[in-house]
Amino acid sequence: MHNQKRPAHTGRVHHGGAAGVPAKEPSATMAQRLNKAIAAAGFCSRRKADELIFDGHVTVNNQEERNPARQVLPEDRICVDGRCLERKQPFLYYLLHKPVQVVCTLHDPQGRPTVLSLLPEEARKARVYPVGRLDYFSEGALLLTNDGQWANRLMHPRHHVPKEYEVTVRGLVTASFLEQVRRGMRLSDGTPLLPAEIDARPLRDGDKSLLRIVLHQGINRQIRRMCADGALTILRLRRVRIGHLALGALPSGKLRPLTDQEIALFS
Repeated sequence: MHNQKRPAHTGRVHHGGAAGVPAKEPSATMAQRLNKAIAAAGFCSRRKADELIFDGHVTVNNQEERNPARQVLPEDRICVDGRCLERKQPFLYYLLHKPVQVVCTLHDPQGRPTVLSLLPEEARKARVYPVGRLDYFSEGALLLTNDGQWANRLMHPRHHVPKEYEVTVRGLVTASFLEQVRRGMRLSDGTPLLPAEIDARPLRDGDKSLLRIVLHQGINRQIRRMCADGALTILRLRRVRIGHLALGALPSGKLRPLTDQEIALFS
């Protein structure tokens, strides 16, 4: 049993650096607590990591560290009693508000802007990629991650993760069209669709309407094909929700990391 007094938690993050040189602030998404990093490397439990840190067994970048809440980055060198840990690339999860005229791929042969251009350097280094797609002229909620299992759960048809869209159209939205969509319409090319939720309200400026559509499947360009069969011209198509995750007030072209609770919704 160790009798050495453990330092009080101040909540302050310590960063090693040469005297007079400002320490680099950790990224909010790539950084993690020291005790969590040790546990994630498979060395021991997080509680045991706390004990090792408190008792002076842990160094970060060759400097003893006694604060379990110290934020560390993937490039930081963590050692326990001189044994340096092999650390795994942390998983990252983002919600992006994709603008129009941006491609949902990491590379485009035609040289068009891709979602890669909207990502911070840390996300590009971690090789995050889009979960599903929005077409070139569509906008709204898009998830990105480097966690393949998590992404596969979202995209697998058996999970039927609902996706909600706001669609501004020109043309007459008939009761017959709404009923077809709710019942499960068959596209003009013979493709059968699952029933979808839909409602419509007219807009003040001319013959325009705003549709709210909730899909439970992922047919390519499904809403555009549905509206084309209903003689409706799409003026704007925006995805506003994926499962329980709403786009909210996130500005176009911006992204934010998901919280642990939001990640767990799709786990």
